Amino acid sequence: MAAISSRGSRRRRTINEINMVPFIDVMLVLLIIFMVSAPLITTGLVDLPSVGRSKTQPQHVIHVIVGADEKLKLKLDKQEPESLQISRLAERVKAAQAGDATTPVVISADKSVKYEAVVKVMDILQSAGIQRVGLAVRNGSAESSEHKP
Repeated sequence: MAAISSRGSRRRRTINEINMVPFIDVMLVLLIIFMVSAPLITTGLVDLPSVGRSKTQPQHVIHVIVGADEKLKLKLDKQEPESLQISRLAERVKAAQAGDATTPVVISADKSVKYEAVVKVMDILQSAGIQRVGLAVRNGSAESSEHKP
């Protein structure tokens, strides 16, 4: 019988560990690429509309006020606001304009009112043929409302 050498019976064991060196090399290359390319990326600019100021205030202004409970009030010039149903909005504004289609209508709303309610009021006024409909805005520092119909 032939002697079996102990040398041939040994098997090579596989290594069960992950070699981290290639992973680290790839990550360092990506880091360098991002560091070099980051200053070359241009930042996007967003042009927001600015609020203009009217040179002279119109003498006759119709204010439609949308309250926090989404109820409407109509204010003519410096009179006391009166409650108004949304179904009668167009006819009351037309009557307040008294045939002068250039009379501006300004919509002001409480900040807690849904945007949908304000758009609905604008839509009703514009579908009734009222030409000059604007939104009242408040400057960040001023407490008074400015408008641009």
